[in-house]
Amino acid sequence: MIYFDSAATSWPKPSKVWEAMEHCIKFVGANPGRSGHQMALEAGRLVDEARELLAALFNIKNPDRIVFTMNATEALNLAIKGLLKEGQHVITSSMEHNSVTRPLYVLQGKGVEVTKVPCAKDGSISVKDIESAIKPNTAAVVITHASNVTGTIMPIGEIGQLTKKKGLCLIVDAAQTAGVFDLDVSFMGINLLAFPGHKGLYGPTGTGGLYIDERLELTPLKEGGTGSYSEAPGQPEVLPERYESGTVNSVGIAGLAAGLKFIRMEGIDRIRKHEMDLTKRFLEGVSGLKGITLYGPEELYNRAPVVSFSLEGKPSGKVGYALDQQYKIACRAGLHCAPDAHRTLGTLEQRLVRFSFSYFNTEKEVDFAIRSLAEIAEIPPGEFNKGEDKSCGC
Repeated sequence: MIYFDSAATSWPKPSKVWEAMEHCIKFVGANPGRSGHQMALEAGRLVDEARELLAALFNIKNPDRIVFTMNATEALNLAIKGLLKEGQHVITSSMEHNSVTRPLYVLQGKGVEVTKVPCAKDGSISVKDIESAIKPNTAAVVITHASNVTGTIMPIGEIGQLTKKKGLCLIVDAAQTAGVFDLDVSFMGINLLAFPGHKGLYGPTGTGGLYIDERLELTPLKEGGTGSYSEAPGQPEVLPERYESGTVNSVGIAGLAAGLKFIRMEGIDRIRKHEMDLTKRFLEGVSGLKGITLYGPEELYNRAPVVSFSLEGKPSGKVGYALDQQYKIACRAGLHCAPDAHRTLGTLEQRLVRFSFSYFNTEKEVDFAIRSLAEIAEIPPGEFNKGEDKSCGC
């Protein structure tokens, strides 16, 4: 199997990740922060270590401002629903994932006004258009760092300068960039940073987190046991306990810490260069294929290692199915949980096939994929589309 679906979740994981998880569940299986015995204290140290590694990666001064969640989706829900109130206005883009658009849709029914700034056909956004959308009651801008469909990198630094100048909160979805691109919350003016643990950070599924600026206080999504301040009837005011009710995923977080150590050991610049070299090789290799249309920025420096494409006359779901069944290439075909992005691109009906590359992919795999697509491209549409459609376009 050639795995080109790292935009959904990275695979394989570094061996140290599953080794750390196995060690945790075998020898450090107690509940962190709930008891005073040695196993519980060691479990707590594992969780604290992951917080400290994340703080170093994102230039966060206080690790306790990082709250662990199940994934970036939960982190975005906490950021968006915990911050915005009835009567406020929020600005977002037309390239967002459903992890942003669906919480905002719910809040619209509760009196929050939402403006979606249209993006260009390559997925890029104009900072001037964002500024033009600001109203007296605007509270925040929520935007992806990189599109999960086109890989388009958004100008977060410039947007952060704007939001700081206007006194707005900047919420950033780093699902496609955490661990691959430099993220400095202070320099970039990010107030709330949502990230998954299971993609570019090489942790297991069921891990993620949210950085919360010192000046912000969010309404918790849930209440319950925190292992501290148990005599209080309500949630503790201190972080991270305020937003971490219930037992955290210490086994998964141990794996996440190992993934973060892998990034530190390999170097984020080296990881990014390898992934972008593969992206360039693929883009150049398929550019002349019969009937192919590539989406996203032409300039490599404006995109993450994500490429979406279509083949004329061939449903994207069937192309993805053929790649899987005949060539053993794992990719993602469909809407990628981002219908707004596909509306922007004009691909809502046809949908797209997406390749997303990781540090563990090779040039040999990319070259094989190019040859495979060349073969598919040469098949007449009538012949290719025969038979029962078993494809999944989601």
